[in-house]
Amino acid sequence: MPKLVKIFPFLVWFRLTTLETIKADFIAGLTGAVIVLPQGIAFATIAGMPPEYGLYTAMVVPIIAALFGSSFHLVSGPTTAISIVVFSAISKYAVIESEEFVAMALTMTFLAGVYQFAFGLAKFGMLVNFVSHNVVIGFTAGAAILIASSQVPLMLGVEVFRGLDFADSWLRLFENIGELNLFVLAVGLATLLSAIVVKSFKPKYPNLLIGMFVGGLVAAALSQLTDAIKTVGEISVFLPPLSMPDFSLNTLKDLAPEAFAIALLGLIEAVSISRSVAIKSNQRIKPSQEFIGQGLSNIVGSFFSSYASSGSFTRTAVNYETGARTPLSAIISALLLVLIVLLVGPLMTYLPISAMAGIILLVAYNLIDFKHVKKTFKFSKSESSIFLVTFLSTLLLDLEFAIYLGVLLSLMLFIAKTAAPEIHTLAFESGPEENDRKLRTIRTTPLVQCPQLKIIRIDMSIYFGSINHIQNQINQIVDNQRIYHILIIATGVNFIDLAGVEGLLAENRRLKELGGSLYFVSVKASVEEFLRKVHFIEEIGQDNFFESKGVAIHNIYGKLDMKKCEKCPALIFKECN
Repeated sequence: MPKLVKIFPFLVWFRLTTLETIKADFIAGLTGAVIVLPQGIAFATIAGMPPEYGLYTAMVVPIIAALFGSSFHLVSGPTTAISIVVFSAISKYAVIESEEFVAMALTMTFLAGVYQFAFGLAKFGMLVNFVSHNVVIGFTAGAAILIASSQVPLMLGVEVFRGLDFADSWLRLFENIGELNLFVLAVGLATLLSAIVVKSFKPKYPNLLIGMFVGGLVAAALSQLTDAIKTVGEISVFLPPLSMPDFSLNTLKDLAPEAFAIALLGLIEAVSISRSVAIKSNQRIKPSQEFIGQGLSNIVGSFFSSYASSGSFTRTAVNYETGARTPLSAIISALLLVLIVLLVGPLMTYLPISAMAGIILLVAYNLIDFKHVKKTFKFSKSESSIFLVTFLSTLLLDLEFAIYLGVLLSLMLFIAKTAAPEIHTLAFESGPEENDRKLRTIRTTPLVQCPQLKIIRIDMSIYFGSINHIQNQINQIVDNQRIYHILIIATGVNFIDLAGVEGLLAENRRLKELGGSLYFVSVKASVEEFLRKVHFIEEIGQDNFFESKGVAIHNIYGKLDMKKCEKCPALIFKECN
């Protein structure tokens, strides 16, 4: 059975379904289907895809991701961030909404899915832990502004060529502002304001859908006065049709880098969202399994007219808040969307483009997590730098490069932090005559130290990245303080690699030449096992390892220079008397 669960993870939650959970999942699924209807069309528009492809994606992807993912509440499908990367990547090669554009988007979806699936099989889920959440926050905020930049002209009725960069699009808008059409603007504002009002006073109502309906009514009323109000046009939506990505070598070669960026962004987004909800639901997420679920959903989706997708924060949050109990809610949502589209789909033909622009502007605004950004700038300079670099590079550089840059910077800051571990100098806080004595750091309290024995605590692993910093600290003790006996409290050391071993051996050899040595106390069992395996303990000497600080000091005291001890006024240890 465990082997079957690894291959078919849905067997875990399928056994938990009851009539009660199915009822709760149905209600959550129905709410999600209503919400994703306008979102799917909006996101496809952002991606440069025909509107129906956003709905196809919302019909296929959630089912596969729910069956093979690990989160009970994550809802996958088209998202704003992924959509804008798709547009940025494919618009360089093909005309927006053309057959060639669609084929390349499906190919890129397949490639992204392959990357994600391979990462999952290789158990790379843990790597997401080392990428700052501010990469996603910064990229999403930048993407939101880019989206707004592309939709403002549509809401004003001003012609601006799509595909321009951030600065050029606003420059062209101001140059052509004289073309502003008040009728088109009225439709967009009516849509936007009605959606905001509904959200404010009736938050449980589908505000985006109501806003689109109001925009359509205003457009119908104004159509007698002007013919400038353009509509989305006919949307032929039925069941997702079969499709075939373009597997030609040139296409695969061109799209592989962009597909990798989408895969990376999608994984970070999905795992971050599923974890944020899991904290509330007390569920344990398996990142590598989530990678597999996202990968399979994109691979399968590429053969059913679905473009690149990931976890949706909005739909996942709504799914949890409306009482979803199992991933069945996401599956029900996708199936109900098919029924809703068959009933409501023909009406989408009359949806004004400016109304759609108003909806997308509201979506873009909601993408920016203002509370998180404010908190980041208030409490963390390093996280603020990650946010700013990712945000600005999203606006000013290629989107896939912005993702890489943000991820690279977060990894660099993580490595820099672990490469300089905290090394505390410790001393006893009370006199040698007291029985219950504790070691304290001298940073907080000025304590008397032994002039011949330095006690330090290393609060991080000793590995190739940190050993140079640790050696420098030991050298400062030796060169500046002339102390050659150093006791390392190893309670905070979870791991030592070969580079760390070699560095400590080098320092021990130098100390021995000066008449001292390195000593270790409270080494963890897993670390000690490795040190024995590589003969570190044998080279340092078994007598230099202790289980308690009292025993360690008692043994080290006998190796100190007694002539210096006779003249020492400190009297730190019990042995000094």
